[in-house]
Amino acid sequence: MLRQRLSLGLPADAAGLSRALERLSDLERQLEEHRFRWEAWGRPLERTAGAHAPIGATAPDSGPIAASLAAAEPSLEERLNRFEQAFLSDPRRRRRSGSRTTWSAAYLPYLRRLAAHAASGPPQPFSAALLEAVVESYALASRSRQQCAIALAALARHQGLDLPADWSERASGYGLHAARFRQLPSDAEILRLVDRIPNPGWRLAYGLMATYGLRNHEVFFCDCSPLAPGGDRVIRVLPTSKTGEHQVWPFQPAWVEHFDLERLGRERNALPPVCTHLGQTTLQQVGRRVAEQFRRYGLPITPYDLRHAWAVRTIHVGLPDTVAARMMGHSVGIHTRTYHHWITRRDQQQAVDTALERLRAA
Repeated sequence: MLRQRLSLGLPADAAGLSRALERLSDLERQLEEHRFRWEAWGRPLERTAGAHAPIGATAPDSGPIAASLAAAEPSLEERLNRFEQAFLSDPRRRRRSGSRTTWSAAYLPYLRRLAAHAASGPPQPFSAALLEAVVESYALASRSRQQCAIALAALARHQGLDLPADWSERASGYGLHAARFRQLPSDAEILRLVDRIPNPGWRLAYGLMATYGLRNHEVFFCDCSPLAPGGDRVIRVLPTSKTGEHQVWPFQPAWVEHFDLERLGRERNALPPVCTHLGQTTLQQVGRRVAEQFRRYGLPITPYDLRHAWAVRTIHVGLPDTVAARMMGHSVGIHTRTYHHWITRRDQQQAVDTALERLRAA
């Protein structure tokens, strides 16, 4: 068995022995978790041809030492394969049939970018610096940059790699107000545009997204039975959707009648005939069908414009951000970043109104 000597530089006393045992425990844990790196132990790898190894040591690029390093440090490909296996075998995700869709759409593209970046230059260790370089390859304030940061953060957690404390702030930078300064449709425009849709089924799909702020694919993965006459009109997005089960209230409630959504509570087949069998399609493909129909009918907005307009509507009426985020099926952090402009305006307006009321009372 090949043995390597590690010099810790500790004093030969009781305190030094205790510290050495702690370092030994750290070393064993790193080896068990496949996180061992020579650089962390004061033995940098020499990658340049002809470079000299430290005095008294064999060059790490050759012979048994190289084999020892390879065994201790898994390749990036091995790390990614293990991460994929862990992701898809996670029992919390396996309960959702859309987990493979989430992997393919929200993780795989960014992990491929990581692999391509690592292969494009000289070999480098798996590190926070490598992940940061991949995130930096995306434009600031882009959704791709935000999603890449989320995917790589999950990989880092799986590998036991610490990321900078300000990772989220530096890596996301995504907000609706900065994303092409999207001009959201007014309520009047939303009500007017539905007249451009001749197909009754797609008119219902449009009205459902406008009234409940659903994602494209969620239109076809929700329980609309509460929309029947006498129901409470609180629809339930099914667990098979992207972010799992959640309930949504209508904003505006009068739009349930305006878009004839009560029909969805009576007729289960009132929506367009779109394949929803996740053994034959994916959530992404279902969502793409919806976006294609918007383009086909020449609508000047996207399905997500309806979703964003719903969110802004809840802000204007004073719905708590935590509640709105839960209905939209995302975190409060994402909700706050995405709708920062409108939330800030609402909070400032409330503060101004309170101050003016006190002034009038005085």
